Amino acid sequence: MKKLIYCLLFFPLLLSAETNESDSLKIKANLSLTGFWQSGNVETLIFRAKSDVSARPGKKWIFQTKNSYVYQEFGKQKADEDILSLNFVYFNPEQKIHPFILGFLSTNFRREIDLRYLLGAGATFQLLNKKSHSLKFSISSEYEKTEFSKTNFNRSEYDGNRSLSTFRGTFWVNGKYYLQKKKIILSHEIYFQPSLEKSNNYRWQADLALELPVWEFLNFKINYLNTFESIVIEKQKQEDKFLTVGFTLKNG
Repeated sequence: MKKLIYCLLFFPLLLSAETNESDSLKIKANLSLTGFWQSGNVETLIFRAKSDVSARPGKKWIFQTKNSYVYQEFGKQKADEDILSLNFVYFNPEQKIHPFILGFLSTNFRREIDLRYLLGAGATFQLLNKKSHSLKFSISSEYEKTEFSKTNFNRSEYDGNRSLSTFRGTFWVNGKYYLQKKKIILSHEIYFQPSLEKSNNYRWQADLALELPVWEFLNFKINYLNTFESIVIEKQKQEDKFLTVGFTLKNG
């Protein structure tokens, strides 16, 4: 199963994509590579790859897959290796309010998550949708199952369970803004996921980026990622933060 997840992640990286749901191109792509490296008395490596591929087979629907990979090591010892694959099918994307279905796959080395998947559906409300800026809100509901490698958690009521399942609601806020005659690009992808069954089971993620165009197909990028999980393996911290710099490659 883990090999399948790697294939789902790295095949889109060959195309690397990012698109608005209403874009007229049938396929649009970008790839972001950011990281940090230090050697000497302290050896540190942080690497993040993020791709976004969108295909528009017809006027009535769009398929979009967003994939990311995070790797960290300190003193040549692996500390993190995370895979996240977000897959959507949007229907009637030209409408201000339109439905979608989704499927997520993820793994997380430090949190000792062998596999997590979500399946669900929801609707998007496009508040702004212009060439210079876009802002949209979405709400969805999903069934989630997570398989852990250990069974002792920070909340004792979950101890002894290698697999945890729940129904979730998700609230999304995504935006992209072109400033100073497109010399500065700000973007954010934020979501909050509470369980619909357990009030102490929730998570969020905030992915913020600043890009400076260098060339038609290349941007310099600064990326900040903040993730939080309320239920983690015992003695693990609930929050992770990553600040990386690098480049975005795009096809237009």
